[in-house]
Amino acid sequence: MSPAGPPDTDKSTATTNNEPTPSPLPVNISPRSQSAAPRPHPKPGFPTCKLRIECHDLTHDGAHVFFSNNEPSRDLASAVSTVLSVLYKPSQSNSHIPPVRSVTFVLRAMEILAYTTGSELDDDHKEIHFSLDYIKKIPPEPENRQRDEIQGVLVHEMVHCWQWNGHGTAPSGLIEGIADFVRLKAGLAPPHWKKEKSKEWDEGYQHTGYFLDWIETFYGEGSVRRINEALMNKKYDGEVFWKNLFGKYVQELWDEYNKTLPEKEIIGNPDMEKASDDNIVAQKHKIKPKDEVQKVLE
Repeated sequence: MSPAGPPDTDKSTATTNNEPTPSPLPVNISPRSQSAAPRPHPKPGFPTCKLRIECHDLTHDGAHVFFSNNEPSRDLASAVSTVLSVLYKPSQSNSHIPPVRSVTFVLRAMEILAYTTGSELDDDHKEIHFSLDYIKKIPPEPENRQRDEIQGVLVHEMVHCWQWNGHGTAPSGLIEGIADFVRLKAGLAPPHWKKEKSKEWDEGYQHTGYFLDWIETFYGEGSVRRINEALMNKKYDGEVFWKNLFGKYVQELWDEYNKTLPEKEIIGNPDMEKASDDNIVAQKHKIKPKDEVQKVLE
């Protein structure tokens, strides 16, 4: 009898067990049958520009006050952000915003308080000149007074870098009033500002700034933004400008605004009123034409 051999093995079974079993084809996942998930559009943002600073005399007392209270990289960027957020809404192209490429902040000794101009390179490069002599005289009290005054002037002048002006035809009082309106919205109004009656709506600075603030309140948020953007492509025509925007002439709006104000209190000699600090600041705070700027620089 032959010895018992190994038990018979089912070769087909062994072969099947040793080979991988193919997975079934997936159902309904053909690239053609599935649409790609939509990509969200990036949220529009404001344009940026290069920011520079020059100080002509680091030993000046005004330079000490400035650098003791302000951080230039932070405060210049903050001023740009404040101005753009008040005067504009961002879009994908931002073609409705002036194409400012750089702003140079110049600290130097000079008699006038501050001014803004285009650089010698071209008008897309701006310069803000700020008086070290004025900075030196800003009182330190109350707390943060020096910093707030410096930042308030900086915001005011930064508006002039980014606002429209009706191709140079808008009243200077409106241009200055928009700048002080933005300063007001930034919470940087100085202690001497007051809401008070005055003769003309375009007297400028805080007088027109408070008037624009009333329009913003009465006619809705974004009203001053509309005023600025209406000066983008057209020359200023006072006969139709305000009526197109608010349905009334500017004098009608001004009269309504003045009805909300108390009578202006005059103390002392009325003839001396023009010599008040407010008016001195106003006279020194004008935007200088390029030819006048050149005279100052010389």
